[in-house]
Amino acid sequence: MKTPKYLAHLALLTTFALVIHTIESFIPVPIPVPGVKLGLANVITLLAFVLYGLKAALVIAVVRTTLGSIFAGNFLATGFYLSFGGALVSALAMAFGIYLWRRDKISLVAVSIMGAVAHNTTQATLAALILANFYLIPLYLPVLLVAALPTGFLTGLAVTYSHKALTRVIK
Repeated sequence: MKTPKYLAHLALLTTFALVIHTIESFIPVPIPVPGVKLGLANVITLLAFVLYGLKAALVIAVVRTTLGSIFAGNFLATGFYLSFGGALVSALAMAFGIYLWRRDKISLVAVSIMGAVAHNTTQATLAALILANFYLIPLYLPVLLVAALPTGFLTGLAVTYSHKALTRVIK
């Protein structure tokens, strides 16, 4: 059974992720490509991963994308499936990255980039499947992958510094 402290932390992290997710949907991105976002809510998902593990990260990813789409009014629409699928596959990719990070093989920045690349690859693949247009992948995926590098890098830096600060406070 999880402790009240753990549940409170998970609730706070989920709330932060949802608020960031909602605010981020209103931030214009300089690249006029559908689906390209800064990925700021992924800071919270990856931070939960580092602090509490895969289950916590998956809970946050699922709740954030589900409630975020409900708040945005696109629950069960195409955007929801792209966001939800991307979040799940991203979390699983980051699980492998966290495994390597815990063994000092890669940095949290690399884990974050892995998650961003997995998220964007999943979104492009799901978009092609939903629209039954597989020409989207060679056209759309390279743009998404280029966007994943700086966003994953910045998210990874934010998690690296946040993790260092929070491990002193939380424990």
